[in-house]
Amino acid sequence: MAANVELLDPARILPNRDNPRLIFRLQELEELEESIASQGILVPLSVYADGKNRYVLLDGERRWRCARKLGLHTVPAIIQPKPERVQNIMMMFAIHNARRDWDPLPTALKLQELERELTKIRGRKLTESELAASASLSRGAVRRYRKILRIPADLQRTLLKDLEDPGKEQSISVDQVIEAVDAADSLRKAQVLDDDGVEELIYAIVEKFRRKVIRSTVEPRKLGAIGRAVRNGDLTVAQVKGIIRRFVARLTMTISDVVTRTIEDIEKRKSIERGFKAFEEKFLPTLEENRELIPQFRVRVNLLIKRLRALL
Repeated sequence: MAANVELLDPARILPNRDNPRLIFRLQELEELEESIASQGILVPLSVYADGKNRYVLLDGERRWRCARKLGLHTVPAIIQPKPERVQNIMMMFAIHNARRDWDPLPTALKLQELERELTKIRGRKLTESELAASASLSRGAVRRYRKILRIPADLQRTLLKDLEDPGKEQSISVDQVIEAVDAADSLRKAQVLDDDGVEELIYAIVEKFRRKVIRSTVEPRKLGAIGRAVRNGDLTVAQVKGIIRRFVARLTMTISDVVTRTIEDIEKRKSIERGFKAFEEKFLPTLEENRELIPQFRVRVNLLIKRLRALL
């Protein structure tokens, strides 16, 4: 074993409170536990000293958990210098940033904490690029995590509770809640919903995901088209408010039902308008310029007039 690796009592090692990975799934731990039981810990843990005979993890919490469960008396570990608080958070992101098994919500919460600490130190709000560099993340990842933080606090708690129960199938995913938040925000921007209405719509969409009334994660994006239609003047705020109220109140009403009563009606109206425009700008002038052809179309024109009168 290399000179910089020491054997430490796992009981003297503590988890790192700044680890963005908060959730450890039972199945993954059991598989790792079997490997450690047969082969031992092949990759040393990384820790720093925090007082006399006490250490804090930088890397290897799953290995440490398994070692404790197996009753191992020692684990191999590399002892690093103790970092400052902000440096500790940044190191945790840097050490783990290549791993894809992090749950996005806990990571977003820890990124928020890092941003707060850096804001205090620098005396100003960080730019997206600065935060991305500090957390060893891409700007796209930072945008996604910031979007996750827009999820209402009690829904965040529900998502975390689902994650903490490894034997339970998740009733709702972070991506589904993000889509619900985006959909509600699009209607807020169109001045269809106030803050209370936004919250009601988010919860309605989430509940319909749970009940499988909405099955596609991206289906709430269709509500964004309704918001755009309001901003373009194709729908009135009053029209959409009424439909959204019914959508929230009726658990079986789907987003497709909403779209049918709004966007599809707009498309039908526009199609009719295009037909009238084509008749007025193309076919009618052609007949006026070629009056000798009128007798050939007299019967059809009279039938058309008769049908239009019946409609009116």
